[in-house]
Amino acid sequence: MEQEKFIHHSSTLPASGVVNKVNSLNNFLRDAQHSVKMPVLFLGHGSPMNAIAENEFVEGFRNIGQEIEKPTAILVISAHWETRGTYVTAMSRPKTIHDFGGFPQELFDVQYPAPGSPELATATQQIVSLTDIHLDDKWGLDHGAWSVVRHLYPDADVPVIQMSIDYSQSPRYHYTLAKELAKLRHKGVLIIGSGNMVHNLGMVSWQHLNSTYGFDWALEANEKMKSYITNKDHEPLINFRSQGRVFDLAIPTPEHYLPLIYSLALQDDKDDIFVFNDSPVAGALTMTSVKIG
Repeated sequence: MEQEKFIHHSSTLPASGVVNKVNSLNNFLRDAQHSVKMPVLFLGHGSPMNAIAENEFVEGFRNIGQEIEKPTAILVISAHWETRGTYVTAMSRPKTIHDFGGFPQELFDVQYPAPGSPELATATQQIVSLTDIHLDDKWGLDHGAWSVVRHLYPDADVPVIQMSIDYSQSPRYHYTLAKELAKLRHKGVLIIGSGNMVHNLGMVSWQHLNSTYGFDWALEANEKMKSYITNKDHEPLINFRSQGRVFDLAIPTPEHYLPLIYSLALQDDKDDIFVFNDSPVAGALTMTSVKIG
């Protein structure tokens, strides 16, 4: 679970690489014919080893992939791409990023060659009005994306793009930004937040690394979060820094939690909630995942 944290300073695509953005948006929205509103997922991704493991969490990812209609494209908000400003990957062939260290070579050998979607990237850029969305041609798919998406769609035949998390902004800002993506749900786009509701690597119990053990504070925080989620009470989750000690322990830094905020913001009044993979790991993490809609 120990990870190297990449500092990524993206640059935008040159102007010559984006031709007639408004038409690109209209073309994507017109061509993405889809009769069913797509659900939204929050996936607790846990250790990068889940990319190649066989366990209950991987089975949960696979089951969800089989239950929902196959999307036309996927937009992932991953805990592992933090930037100043907001970026979306806009290359046709995103690389598989192995943004971790200390794992077996078998994990570094994994490639997930899903295509990108410059059209979806441009459509996302145009849909969002809260801030400027920059088109990125340098990132790719980090393990917060490919380690889970490969279980949903093992043939890598669905285009995938990522949206970065602006580390300089508040949870309320991210919630508001995410709401602007709602139109994409009606165009066959599966939006996935990938992180962990409870994620405190500094307090991991290494003796419980491979067991579903949780410290009392982790279990309490997870149960409170689930209660708010199932009751569609998003305000305490947005204001997580006001929820007391167990939330502070569960969320020492926000990057793994904020993808949940993106997913919840896309919920509407008609969406049901389904919680799965609801187990702690190594004392200080939970794999709890949520299907919205």
